[in-house]
Amino acid sequence: MGGDFAPKAIVEGVLLAAANLPPTVTLVLIGRQSVIEELLGPRPANIEIVDAEDVIDMGEHPTKALSQKPNSSIGIGFKLLKDGRVQAFCSAGNTGAMHVGALFSIKATEGVLRPCIAGYVPQITGGTAIMLDIGANADCKPEMLAQFGEIGSLYTQHTFGIDRPRVALMNIGQEDQKGSLIAQAAYQLLKDNRRISFIGNVEGGDFFAGKADVLVTDGFTGNTLFKLGESFYQMARQRGISDEFIDRTNYESIGGSPILGVNGNVIIAHGISSPLAIQNMIRLAIRQVESDAYTKIAQALN
Repeated sequence: MGGDFAPKAIVEGVLLAAANLPPTVTLVLIGRQSVIEELLGPRPANIEIVDAEDVIDMGEHPTKALSQKPNSSIGIGFKLLKDGRVQAFCSAGNTGAMHVGALFSIKATEGVLRPCIAGYVPQITGGTAIMLDIGANADCKPEMLAQFGEIGSLYTQHTFGIDRPRVALMNIGQEDQKGSLIAQAAYQLLKDNRRISFIGNVEGGDFFAGKADVLVTDGFTGNTLFKLGESFYQMARQRGISDEFIDRTNYESIGGSPILGVNGNVIIAHGISSPLAIQNMIRLAIRQVESDAYTKIAQALN
């Protein structure tokens, strides 16, 4: 029920995905059943509906909304995930409620200082880098940034099959003494961590350059960079420019961002998500379930 164009765009995206799903995958729509059934029409066999009368609006306070609306689509979704009745929970709704809901239901992985949100960044070399954090933690201590590097490395290793992902710290220069005191301290912690392949600092000009597989930054900087990258596609379209790489900066191409460092698969979609974005978010969720990355992160950190 969440998102600027929900529930219509969500249902349309689910129908697009359902037409091409493996027989082992079932999609569960959580929300006002009568509304969903009207939009669905004849229901495909691989779609189920769970009724949820309450809706958390985009502007509501996350913690207050979750406690006051336990029968919201987000509240019920996390209950299903915690109980093991679904293997991934995705939403284009209130981002704060999704993050808080994950912390209070499936909880942070043992040893994780702060769960973070990861963004997929296309690289000019043809691959994709993971950037974290992109919005969950605006202010970060050096230890948090260092752990983001390890979590991102593990996620990339198990999701993309890269044995030794290259981890880089976003900074204002490549030298190890560049940046704020927090960045300098994080640099040293990342450098000393033998469990990752740390390649040093990268600058804003390296964002799409293919130099790293994991880009580490605080949530404030990461969110700003990520949304700047997303804007290239719209700007190119407005100017009549068609380019294969710029097309990959379109938010619809991946469809969502996973929360990493929690005991389950949680994916947050853009509030303006279109049916195509929802379809691609479902594909991302399936890949994440198949990789079992969150379990492998927990095992490695413990």
